[in-house]
Amino acid sequence: MTTASGASRTTDDLREEVRARYAEAATAVGRGRTNAEVNDALQVVDDGCGTSCCTGEVAVDESFGAVLYSSDDQADLPAEAVAASLGCGNPTAVAALRPGERVLDLGSGGGIDVLLSARRVGETGFAYGVDMTDEMLDLARANAAKAGATNVEFLKGTIEDVPLPDAAVDVVISNCVINLSVDKPKVITEMHRVLVPGGRIGISDVVAEDHLSPAERAERGSYVGCIAGALSRREYLDGLAAAGFVDAEVEFTHEAAPGMHGAIIRARKPA
Repeated sequence: MTTASGASRTTDDLREEVRARYAEAATAVGRGRTNAEVNDALQVVDDGCGTSCCTGEVAVDESFGAVLYSSDDQADLPAEAVAASLGCGNPTAVAALRPGERVLDLGSGGGIDVLLSARRVGETGFAYGVDMTDEMLDLARANAAKAGATNVEFLKGTIEDVPLPDAAVDVVISNCVINLSVDKPKVITEMHRVLVPGGRIGISDVVAEDHLSPAERAERGSYVGCIAGALSRREYLDGLAAAGFVDAEVEFTHEAAPGMHGAIIRARKPA
């Protein structure tokens, strides 16, 4: 990838930028920063694309973070789990989780979606979270302990190489993380692999309108701010089909930057 300033970065460079930035966010939560403060700090990273805010004219707190969860969802969660919410939707609601299901959250961060999933699937279900950032894993495990959640486990790994066996879960969720991956086809393939036949995905992500080129997406915001690396709607649908998913849909929910939207992505693995 080459930025507007002409600097070339490898996929390893991008992955490290993402890891370092989200480690910093976890540390900020530990210092008592609010959710709005953490999200504001995350979005003003300038990756050389000529902009310092990935949300353009749209206020960050309207597009990302805990404001996208209802007060009922936030009730009884540790304050640190809410403060560390950096997503663009509420995938636990999108996925319509049911008691007894096994759920995997890709890029689980501070654990809010894992804890909400554990609540929804109940004692007979289970919720896994996968994250590559030690600081976020430490925060998530501490949040799970504070919440008294026993049907959860946080695993260290990348979303391109999920540390679970084949057909391990009924549902895969993710919240504004797939746009950060340096190998999105591999992420989609991994989702298909870990799902049981008939399993489903319920994802929140930033998605571009089809007419925007990768360069135009980069003009609207940084990679670590969830904008420059976003797939278009057609790219998402084609990628899901190529991996073997059926009944795929991408529904725009709110604007995150001009021509870029928070979106709900659903699909099913054939039975």
